[in-house]
Amino acid sequence: MDTDLHYPRVVRPTERIITARVVRLLDGYPREVRVGQPVLVAVLTAAGLAGLLFRLVRALLSSGGGAARRSFKDLKKGPEFLVTPVRLRDGAGRLCEVELHGHLPQSALHPADHVQLTLRPQRDADLPPRIERIVNLTTGQLLTPRVPTLWSHLGPPLLLQAACGALLVAALAGWSVLTG
Repeated sequence: MDTDLHYPRVVRPTERIITARVVRLLDGYPREVRVGQPVLVAVLTAAGLAGLLFRLVRALLSSGGGAARRSFKDLKKGPEFLVTPVRLRDGAGRLCEVELHGHLPQSALHPADHVQLTLRPQRDADLPPRIERIVNLTTGQLLTPRVPTLWSHLGPPLLLQAACGALLVAALAGWSVLTG
């Protein structure tokens, strides 16, 4: 057995900004955004109060119809986003690994591209840093990967309904203070 084989050691950069060449884009996999239960319960409670008011008004005006609602289980699950491990070779010749969260245009990044990356450490220290911004020095493109957030997962209709519910609760609380 040959013990003289040397495998390049993969390191995780600690700098905030790194300039390197893309070696390889590994196969991506899905990761789920965590949804905090207290935030979800507060939004759903406020939206439920506004929903009761809307249903009451709709019943008084006798117009039917209503949108389909997502279940608590579906909302709690959270959105998934694509995680693509990226291997880089920095100026010192070290092989580095970072993670790209979200999607980029297919033609945006290729092996051998010279890039400047802005990195952010992840909450889990066992994971490599994630890419916040990419400046592709080969093509001159500025790229910002986007991942879904809790607010985009809940959606504008539910958030608008929750805001109406919160305003309703605030109005009732203000009215009770003024009349009490």
